[in-house]
Amino acid sequence: MLLRRLARPLFASWFVSQGLDALRHPGAHAQVVRDGLDGVRSRVPLSARSSAPGPVAQALTGGLSDKQLATATQVHGAAMLVAGAMLAVGRAPRSAALALAALTVPLVVVNLPLGRGLTPDEKKARSERFVRALSFTGGAVLAGVDLEGRPGVSWRVQHARADRAALKAARATEAAKHVDG
Repeated sequence: MLLRRLARPLFASWFVSQGLDALRHPGAHAQVVRDGLDGVRSRVPLSARSSAPGPVAQALTGGLSDKQLATATQVHGAAMLVAGAMLAVGRAPRSAALALAALTVPLVVVNLPLGRGLTPDEKKARSERFVRALSFTGGAVLAGVDLEGRPGVSWRVQHARADRAALKAARATEAAKHVDG
């Protein structure tokens, strides 16, 4: 219990700091997103880009303005900040952690070390951000499935059924005794 109370805020600190930074400096984050989308766009065939759903197709075809990317970055940062703060203080920690895992997936995608014309330093920096985002996604999934030592829903359902069946059998045995006796 004490370990969770210490570990959650420590783990959440990266999400909170990233979210706050995206809110304060959306332009820098939007540029990282644009570079990442350019790298993904260079690897995705044109036919797949055009058949993607609305916002995805718009992002993959380069139809987003810098202001739209900055706004999307701020919204994403605010969501990370809120979910990270919720995890840190222990409010709905499983839901917050799963939300953080979902919010980290776009970071993984835009930091794929893909793209033409990347210098070795840029490729190394993007690879480091990719591995970091991937690691935090995995950690958030683990935090999201942590049951804190309590049984999960499937275990409780299984045991409730077994208890109900045992109670029904006991009642049937008791009723048979009354009929015979």
